[in-house]
Amino acid sequence: MQTLTVLGSTGSIGTSTLDVVARHPDRYRVHALTASTQVELMLAQCRQFRPAVAVMATEQPARALRDRCQAEGLKVDVRWGEAALCEVSADPAVDMVMAAIVGAAGLAPALAAARAGKKLLLANKEALVVGADLFMQAVREGGATLLPIDSEHSAVFQSLPEDPSTWERRVDRIVLTASGGPFRTRDPATLADVTPDQACAHPNWVMGRKISVDSATMMNKALEVIEARYLFGLPPERIEVVIHPQSVVHSMVQFRDHSIVAQLGTPDMRVPIAYGLSWPERIESGAQPLDFAQLSALTFEKPDPVRFPGLPLAWEALAGPTGTTAVLNAANEVAVAAFLDGRLRFDRIHAVNHATLSQLVPSKPGSIADLMAIDAQARSMAESHVRRHSSTP
Repeated sequence: MQTLTVLGSTGSIGTSTLDVVARHPDRYRVHALTASTQVELMLAQCRQFRPAVAVMATEQPARALRDRCQAEGLKVDVRWGEAALCEVSADPAVDMVMAAIVGAAGLAPALAAARAGKKLLLANKEALVVGADLFMQAVREGGATLLPIDSEHSAVFQSLPEDPSTWERRVDRIVLTASGGPFRTRDPATLADVTPDQACAHPNWVMGRKISVDSATMMNKALEVIEARYLFGLPPERIEVVIHPQSVVHSMVQFRDHSIVAQLGTPDMRVPIAYGLSWPERIESGAQPLDFAQLSALTFEKPDPVRFPGLPLAWEALAGPTGTTAVLNAANEVAVAAFLDGRLRFDRIHAVNHATLSQLVPSKPGSIADLMAIDAQARSMAESHVRRHSSTP
């Protein structure tokens, strides 16, 4: 029996995690669930999984959840705030932590889990994109087991040799696949007219709105390149991206002899989640198996730099001073939020990201406070670029 904390339990990764957990009540017990503001869904999860602790982002939804739990006789310790998130991540009663909080808010609890030596299932991009060296140092010093949950990074991890000490000499390159999103074949000249609903209509995956927009711009793949650099220790020039519209091949590893090992599966996040939960074993995920007789042709193509200008920013950020990847992430969060709010055209997300990355050279961060200061500075600068681009035709 493994005890689990799910950070971000009401999001798409969190709900998929609990779906897998529910299929294996003899293997997993939920210690804590955390969410931002979704009281009703959190209450339903508390009813089903009976966690010892539930954490909300702020006091108001936490008090609302506490009142509802008490009214129903649910014995749940309801807390709120970043300190509570870190407490349930590092709790000695917890064996593993699913880190699925979206955004920079997920960095502190992921760091807490790493320092406490947990089996850490990482679905939060910002831990590596923002935290990078600081986060990996915490993993090493805490003796944590770091398992990637993003479908692409999980695919790479499943395709690599078991001994990480051999990766450098045996692996030639990592190939991350990308679906190309909903605008893969759309005329780039028409991208100015894209609406939030169109950008969030992913052809293959069911995801949250922010990551769906990132998929449409391929900024999600830029962030994944940065993650892969730190997860697998290969230099950026040995990480490649290829568009694979069918989302069947989730990523590949090419070895020194030019043989390629790939992981295939249906586009269902429960597969990498189940692998992370059960590693080094494998358990039933609930996903449908691939039917090779029904598969259409599998195709691959290079990303179009005109349609996806944001992708090269990954290598540009990795070439910059420590903290530059945090600048890129913060700028992109601001730009995507502005687009979803109707304050910025879709085709200007890249302009905001590029301008912020070009303008802000961060000082080397030595702590999470330093990282958050870089994050805040980049957000402020990005917001000024949003206003500038919103006021021009």
